[in-house]
Amino acid sequence: MALLLSSFFFFCSCFLFNGSLAQIKIPAKFDGFAYKDVDLKMEKSIMVEAFFDPLCPDSRDAWHPLKQALDHYSQVYLTVHPFPLPYHNNAFAACQLLHIANKMNASSTYPLLDLFFKFQDNYYNGPTYNMSKSSIINNMANLAVTTIGKDKLPEVLSAFKDDDINTATRISFKYGCSRGVTGTPFFFVNGFALQDSGATLNYTDWRNIIDPLVEKQ
Repeated sequence: MALLLSSFFFFCSCFLFNGSLAQIKIPAKFDGFAYKDVDLKMEKSIMVEAFFDPLCPDSRDAWHPLKQALDHYSQVYLTVHPFPLPYHNNAFAACQLLHIANKMNASSTYPLLDLFFKFQDNYYNGPTYNMSKSSIINNMANLAVTTIGKDKLPEVLSAFKDDDINTATRISFKYGCSRGVTGTPFFFVNGFALQDSGATLNYTDWRNIIDPLVEKQ
């Protein structure tokens, strides 16, 4: 038994040591895309973080009521973190495009997210089963340039080879994992995970969450 326990603790110490060596490099800025400008130094700011997969039907259904709630409050700040679910084959490419859009024309980021939600069934695993990866990326890029700028197609396609874009997309996923995100949609309010994360919250749900916070302020 003593030998077994010693082996166990040795294994754990090696795991922790290796994990510390593999710690991800801290990014230059906070992950995610700001929905609207709010002064975070204001004492009455309320921070909502949403982890969305642009090809997730539940993320799509959760987006509209969240936007309705944001329009109702002036002091609520939203950051969306792209979180590509591994079982959605084309989700990583879609999240790359969100990062590309944000880098090339920040105002196009959320219109592109809206387009992915509108046409996401075109990029499900089934409809793209017989398509090559390059064909899927070309199709997505043509969708993206309707918001980024139709003359930007060569730049958008080239950006898929950009190491910074690839790294930023990976960091978004790893950031979600570090926060305990296991699926989408997943929400945090003022840094605390909502118990209903993973569910499609409606407008009334959001009012019930945020109204008491506003009243306490």
